[in-house]
Amino acid sequence: MSVFRTLLASLVILAAGVATLAAATHGFRAFTSETARRIDVREHPRALPAVPLQTASGEHIDFSGLRGRWLLVDFIYTRCMTYCSVQGSEFARLQGRLADPIAHDQVMLLSVSFDPAHDGPEQLRAYQQRSGDRGAGWIAARPTNTADLDALMQVFGVTAIPDGLGGYVHNAAIAVVDPQGRLVAITDWDAPDDAERYVRRGLAR
Repeated sequence: MSVFRTLLASLVILAAGVATLAAATHGFRAFTSETARRIDVREHPRALPAVPLQTASGEHIDFSGLRGRWLLVDFIYTRCMTYCSVQGSEFARLQGRLADPIAHDQVMLLSVSFDPAHDGPEQLRAYQQRSGDRGAGWIAARPTNTADLDALMQVFGVTAIPDGLGGYVHNAAIAVVDPQGRLVAITDWDAPDDAERYVRRGLAR
């Protein structure tokens, strides 16, 4: 009887462990925090806060004013010479590939700086120019205060940690926001074609 009880207890513990693992990994589909973030966004779109932003031209906008079109969003800091410089070039390329829906006000690209203390309008303009900005459909902007920056980074799942050398260690991705102002997908930063396909499918519906 004691052997049976031990076996039963072990099975209960095993079942509980499996259930916990399944919940933590979204049904065994995610074994990294990044994958879990993407699954969660896809299955539970996130409404974006109406956070004010200052653009490279010095204008003030917020996310509520950008509704009605698809947004491709990335987070950058202009002194970054690794991910961010590549992302900037890819956004310039997307400007060209999405020129028609951009011209019809159906799509917009948005780069948000998570280093607003150093990234003013002048630095944001220079970043776009270095990246090959084509002049339409791409906004570079910064939050106007720390609380708004924190709110945006939380919703988008962005992590940026000072590296002790004046820069940041950060995750990178292209986020897709639908015309209702909801974060609906996160794609790889170095695979902009995936973000483009997602938007084109949305436009075709």
